[in-house]
Amino acid sequence: MKLPATMRHVAAREPGPPDVLGLVEAALPALRSGEVLVRVAYAGVNRPDCLQRAGGYPPPADASPILGLEVAGTIAAPASGVGSWHVGDRVCALTPGGGYAEYCTTPADYCLPVPRGLSLLEAASLPENYFTVWHNVFERGALKQGETLLVHGGSSGIGLAAIQLAKAFGARVITTVGSAEKAEACRRAGADHALNYREQDFVAEVAAITAKRGADVVLDMVGGDYIEKNLKCLAIDGRMVLIAFLRGSRAEIDWRFVMLKRQTITGSTMRATPHERKAAIARAVRERVWPLFEAGTVKPAIYRVFPLAEAAAAHALMESSRHIGKIMLAVRP
Repeated sequence: MKLPATMRHVAAREPGPPDVLGLVEAALPALRSGEVLVRVAYAGVNRPDCLQRAGGYPPPADASPILGLEVAGTIAAPASGVGSWHVGDRVCALTPGGGYAEYCTTPADYCLPVPRGLSLLEAASLPENYFTVWHNVFERGALKQGETLLVHGGSSGIGLAAIQLAKAFGARVITTVGSAEKAEACRRAGADHALNYREQDFVAEVAAITAKRGADVVLDMVGGDYIEKNLKCLAIDGRMVLIAFLRGSRAEIDWRFVMLKRQTITGSTMRATPHERKAAIARAVRERVWPLFEAGTVKPAIYRVFPLAEAAAAHALMESSRHIGKIMLAVRP
């Protein structure tokens, strides 16, 4: 395959609101050892992209400065020595950055085959959410069959992924949302209980639902005052997993909950996770989660698709929190 010399990608003129984004042209990224070059068809839009655009989440020094943490497309070129993927293979991939572009490099270890029966659009919506949920809910949070998961932001891409996976592996799911429409979407995805945090005290509701036992695992992307509330919601030997801080990363906490109930607090950010661990997560997701997509047990949740040139509108929608599921960019539909 003859590659072009240049490509289009989304760039920010300066840190700021969504309208700083626009299309520019640049050289294709250079392949490094162990990487593949992906001819991108679709890219996912995620909260960290918005933070990076605003100047609050700089990429690692060795990552592309271009936005975008997940893509799907075809292999355009593998680096020398990469035998796992070949030109023309259809893949979806987690990326260290660079996804909002016509071509993107990423470690070959982060690529997965498009699940049978799914389109490239659907496949592009999977890596960031399902890598994150698998690692945090099932590896760090150790959710088991018969346990109860409380997940905040249930109508987000992460939230819907967590609901579906937890149900697929035999857990009970409680989620919090901000509207009746979002509550219904979460119930359709499998949530046993969807609580409207604008109208209900989720701490009291979780206590009532669990007969005061509490949730075994809490997946929290809200932070702030939710952190202490989460500890109140946790069962004895419960685990709280933090993955984002929409309400801030500082909180006043009564640590007695942790001691008296033997609770565990953990968390992670996927971009900063070491390469070897991300490669292991990719293998686990392929083994444990991909069969659920191919069986139709778990389904992608896509809310809206924007052309690459309208990345600013996609970011504005993300920051409005009106969406239910994934927001996507069509690079070459």
